[in-house]
Amino acid sequence: MASEKGEHFGIFIDKLKKRHYNCIKVTAKRIIIKTEYAAKLNTDARVFMFFKKETDMTSILESAPAVFAVGNDYSVFVRVAESSVMWLKVGDECFYDHSNGVMRSANTVHKITVPQKKLDAAKKYTVCYRRMIERKPYFSVTTEVEEIEFSFAPLPRGKFNMYQIADSHGMVDGACASARVFEERYGKIDLLVLNGDVIDHSGDVKNFDAIYDICSNITGGGIPIVFSRGNHDTRGIYAEKFEDYTPTRGGFSYFSFRLSDLWGLVIDCGEDKLDSHPEYGNTNCHEAFRREQTEYIKSLIVNKESEYAADGVSRKIVFCHVPFTRRFPAPFNIEEDTYAEWASLLREDIKPDVFFAGHTHKYAIDLPGCENDAWGAPCPVVIASAPNTKDRFYAGGGAVFDESGITVVFCNQNSVTKEEKL
Repeated sequence: MASEKGEHFGIFIDKLKKRHYNCIKVTAKRIIIKTEYAAKLNTDARVFMFFKKETDMTSILESAPAVFAVGNDYSVFVRVAESSVMWLKVGDECFYDHSNGVMRSANTVHKITVPQKKLDAAKKYTVCYRRMIERKPYFSVTTEVEEIEFSFAPLPRGKFNMYQIADSHGMVDGACASARVFEERYGKIDLLVLNGDVIDHSGDVKNFDAIYDICSNITGGGIPIVFSRGNHDTRGIYAEKFEDYTPTRGGFSYFSFRLSDLWGLVIDCGEDKLDSHPEYGNTNCHEAFRREQTEYIKSLIVNKESEYAADGVSRKIVFCHVPFTRRFPAPFNIEEDTYAEWASLLREDIKPDVFFAGHTHKYAIDLPGCENDAWGAPCPVVIASAPNTKDRFYAGGGAVFDESGITVVFCNQNSVTKEEKL
């Protein structure tokens, strides 16, 4: 049986090489995928899923790594099938998944922080791991080191393509299909954004698989990703362990980030009703959480020279699942003073170029001063998701950033439906 699987694997790889012009190189312990083909390869063949289910490949990776931007670092998450210790090799340096010097082996998702400048310069990284045979207080037993190398493309300066997925609620295939539609028209995606409610809830740890399946399918571990939490993500027992499965700034789900000449801010509204709403069963304190974010935004303004006013920043973007510049009907009409203050701070001080959101499940571009602008929007607010969750049909959106400005694109899993210049 093993020889049959091995032969099947060899035929599969040969077909991939012919189809994708040697975009994949396989050795005894490595799978090497060129960045320019990684997304297409994983989209067409779901290569890691195939390796796990149909071959004798020894990789424990359940999906390609997800390289998230947080601050001036990348937070690299790697989903695995079995207990292991892991590190990344970038150039001649190693970066470990550890807890105060103790390498982690109990989690199903490894997370490793790498300085952006180092990975951007190297343009590749190697996932290194040892399988954990038995972890003991003394003389733990592990296997030999296994390695998988990935190419990486930093966000280009000037022109780039961004695609956002929000409100997919576990719809992996549709979300990935919509990204392919975007790429077929506008070229490869340079930045992937997951802007909340990619999963339906956090009550089952397996729901997080949707995040990593989408990231793997679209990026192949080869481009940066920005992650923003949605209100459905706050529901369920694993919501309190969200930082174990998604990127944060030291545990906080709101943060700034820098990618090339782009500066960005991720804001998290938390839930969409009052903390006292019976739906939450006395488990939320989002009102205090939002006040913390107000102070954080103010701190960014105080330190603007190292943030949005730093040398080299030419574009500024805000991501938040909820388009808080709108006024919503009861019981969703919450925190209006807080949201008005956020809008004012953004408008008067940070002055972003565009704000991408989701949440409403309806496409919209809210220009400052329009009828939906309740608090004085700081810039155009683009709601780039319109899924039909009942029929499991996904519709997302993205943008092309170039010297002429920003072109917003709405597309579903079958076709592009709208293109508008801001």
